[in-house]
Formats: sequence, structure tokens, C-alpha cells
Amino acid sequence: MSTIHDLAPQNVWKHFYQLTQIPRPSGHMEKVTEFLVNFGKSLGLETIVDEAGNVIIRKPATPGMEDRKGVILQAHMDMVPQKNNDTVHDFTKDPIETYIDGEWLKAKGTTLGADNGLGVAAIMAVLEDNSLKHGPLEALITSDEETGMFGAFGLKPGELQGQIMLNLDSEDEGELYIGCAGGEDVTATLEYKEVEPDAEDIAIEVTLKGLRGGHSGLEINEGRANANKLLVRFVREAIVSYEARLASWSGGNMRNAIPREASAILTIPAENETELIELVKYCEDLFNEEYNAVETPISFTAARVETPKGIVPEEIQDNLVDAIFACQNGVVRMIPTIPDTVETSSNLAIINIAGGKCDIKILARSSSDSMKEYIVTSLECCFSMAGMKVETSGSYSGWQPNVNSPILHAMKESYKAQFGVEPHVKVIHAGLECGIIGASQPGLDMISFGPTLRSPHSPDERALIPTVQKFYDFLTATLANSPVK
Repeated sequence: MSTIHDLAPQNVWKHFYQLTQIPRPSGHMEKVTEFLVNFGKSLGLETIVDEAGNVIIRKPATPGMEDRKGVILQAHMDMVPQKNNDTVHDFTKDPIETYIDGEWLKAKGTTLGADNGLGVAAIMAVLEDNSLKHGPLEALITSDEETGMFGAFGLKPGELQGQIMLNLDSEDEGELYIGCAGGEDVTATLEYKEVEPDAEDIAIEVTLKGLRGGHSGLEINEGRANANKLLVRFVREAIVSYEARLASWSGGNMRNAIPREASAILTIPAENETELIELVKYCEDLFNEEYNAVETPISFTAARVETPKGIVPEEIQDNLVDAIFACQNGVVRMIPTIPDTVETSSNLAIINIAGGKCDIKILARSSSDSMKEYIVTSLECCFSMAGMKVETSGSYSGWQPNVNSPILHAMKESYKAQFGVEPHVKVIHAGLECGIIGASQPGLDMISFGPTLRSPHSPDERALIPTVQKFYDFLTATLANSPVK
């Protein structure tokens, strides 16, 4: 059986394998930063770590290419830590276990980290290969992209020397991205004083799992189920029909991942237990019927648990549940001039209710600043009416496309010459670092591209192996044909 080391191009897969052995979930950049710094210095290249934790490595132009515009190769070092419920894995300590399934590279029960590990690996391969032709190069490997693009936000104006930036963080080979959506985090919080449950009540924990989840920018248009939005349908009915009371709720764990699992503990009168269990089964069948075309089988189960000491007061409970039910989620609007591209969306990403505290996190995206303001205000209104404190953070504008980009023109010609077909030029709904970096480094000519990945931000993440060779060949050809100054 072939292994990752046998795949082509071997110089890219070699470095990607090394990255899979280094724990690098967002927020834990120490080991991968050290690895990248040691790599750059081992090649005798100028290597620095800036105040935001970004690693910058500079490689001089090859002889005869000194007159070319400087090119920045950009990717992010962190990965999304998601795993299946039955997978034992510590993302801060354990390596990613990969395997080959036909033409796909996958991970065993966890995210693969191809987002954006393959981009980093390609940069490492370019830096290491002295047979390539290229102008002045800078590698910009940013920190903590997945949790808020902190590395990109922390990049100081004037830090970079190049005029062209190639972002290697897209997920469809053969597509060139020239624009992306902006985003903003919406956080709603509330503190409350728990009350005691009825002495005769029992407690039931309901668990919803088995959903596909995925990237809230790339796959929000596929209509995948959101675990929090499914669970609230059950919880509200249980409260209305069976005198249930909410004790706690836990759903989702990443703001930019469609939540795959959610659970809640409810207390109910003992005589209503059978009917509640029947409602669980009814909802499981209903959800599977509704999402049969886009989801794997959805599991919804119930189990008797120890009765908690405190529950959410009834009035607060009702307001919270109603707000969660009413919260906009999914695609809000498509781009009117590009009907197959999402313009505005909302992802009800994380809900934690327990111990007198409620915390809800939503990621709003839009390629239109005015529509981003609209959806954020809509979310603020929804949770404010429930008496919650609503705060926004991490706002960034979209990357506005430039169809007259010189590097776009050069890359289109290069792709057609190599592969005989025109690449597709698109705007992506996911948030890329291009917009943020472009704002701090004015005048950059930017393109984003990459190999084909599917379901990043979920344990179903996989990389289409043959596209990695095409991606790397296209990257090196682009460097060899970069424009003159």
C-alpha cells in the first residue's frame, strides 16, 4: 500500500507529512513556529518572527531574475481541531494520522490539516529547491488564521517587500480567486441565577451528532444541517408540550465551522419521560428525512442522567430558546451579479449554556460591507430582545476584485499553456487573509489558488491527490514567468 511519502510531488508531500507530526491547532503555535524558523535558517535564508507571530522567510532572486517583481508566498500555519465524537485525539500533543483512500488523502477521525498545511508545504518546497527560476521571494506564514486571522491583523504596514502576493489557501484546483467576503464575529452573553428544578423531575440528556459540518464559508451554500438549529426545534417543542426545563446546552466549538454536534440536558416530570423519548425519535426521523440529500445519517439520542442542582429560570429560558430559534443561519443572499456565489451568510456556530452563564457566537460574512452591517445588526436585534449583551469583534472588509490585475493576466495565460484550458476566475465567500494583508500593505497585486480540498474544518476533510501536482507545477511556472518591475 502506498503511503504519503510515495505521492507526487514528493518534495511537497514530504513537508506536509512533517507538518502532520507537529501539533498546530489554532492558539498553539509554539511548536510549528519553531519548526518553520529552524527550516528557514537551515537553508541559510533570512528568517524572522514578527510581533504577531508570523514567520517571514526571504529568498533572493535566482541569477537573471533580479528584475522581476517580488512575490510573496502566503499561507497560514494553524489548523482547525475537529474530531469525531468516538475519536481519541489531543490536538495539542498528538500527530495527525493520515491514510490514502483512492485518489484522496484523509485523516483518521480528525481534520487533516491540508487547510492550510498543503500551502505551507508548497512554500517550503519552493524555498528548498534551488533549481527553480524566480524573482525575489518572501514566504509569509501567518499565525492563528482560523480563530480570527490574528497574524494577518497584526502584520505591520511596510513589513513586506514584494509587489505580488500569491495566497495558497483556496480549495479548488483550476480556480483563481480575485476577491473574498469580509466577516465579523457576533457574541451574545448573559448571566443569570440558576433556580432549583422541581424535586420530582428527572433529567434527560439529548445528543445530536453525525452531521457533516464543514467550512462556514465554502460549504454554507450546500444547505447542510446546523446542529444548534436542529436541537432548538426539539428543545422548544419539549418545553411547550412536555413541561421540559433547560439546564444546559453545548453545541459547536469553532466560529467558522458549521456545528456538527450539540447536546442539552433537560429536566421534565417523570410521567412525561416516555413522550419525550418519542419526540426524540420523531425528530431524528424528521431531520433525516429533511436532510437526506445532503447529510449522512443523523443520530439523535436520549439518556437519563443525574438531575442537575440548577436550571435556567423559566422566563430567561424561553427568551433564549426563542432567540436561538429566530437567529438567521445559512445563506442570506447571493451576489445579484454572480448568482451562483454567496454574498451574505450567518453561521450560528457555538452555544454554551450552563452554570448561570450563556455564551453564543455567530460568524457573519458578506462581500458587501452594507449587507455585512445589515446581517450583524439583525443578529444584534435578535439577541438583544432576549435581554443578552451583544458585542462584535474581528471585523474585516472583503477583498475587492481587480479584473485588470497584471498577475491575473499572466497566470491565466500560464495555466492555459500548461493544461490546455482556461482557469475559472472567481470570488470566494470564505474569508481569506488577502483583504486584511492588502489593507496593511497597499498596492499588492493578489491572487488566491490551491489544490482541491473538500470539507475543511470537519473530520471529513480530504485532499484530492492528483491536484497537488498540478497546483505545484502551476505555482512554480507562475514564479518563473512573474512580471518584470
